[in-house]
Amino acid sequence: MAIQMGTDSEDEVISQINTTPLVDVMLVLLIIFLITIPVVTTSVRLSLPQEKNVVRESKPENVIISVNAKGQIFLYDAPITSSEDLMKKLQPYALKSPQPEVQIRGDEQSHFESVGRVMNALQRLGMTKVGFITQPQ
Repeated sequence: MAIQMGTDSEDEVISQINTTPLVDVMLVLLIIFLITIPVVTTSVRLSLPQEKNVVRESKPENVIISVNAKGQIFLYDAPITSSEDLMKKLQPYALKSPQPEVQIRGDEQSHFESVGRVMNALQRLGMTKVGFITQPQ
């Protein structure tokens, strides 16, 4: 009586690689890297400023200059014909102490040349508080 210890099919060499442990190890390494990378990149402690969205209110003492799409300049609602006329009308505001804030409202279709003329006049008068009014999102 002969004892057979196995069949011929069990003696065959398995030629496929089991990738399940490889995938497990790679997932563990990925998690480790994802956790440690932010710690490494922020090694310098800083106190960064917080952003605040503050709605600017137009105060009565603010000077409002508007530039429409055609490039025409307006001081409040009065049309301005030239840069010299603008400088003459802004002279009293430039002499005030403290100077009022100048708010430029430029149409998005206007050319930069018109806004540049306004800024040039403000610079020549020595007015330093200049802001641009934009449409909130």
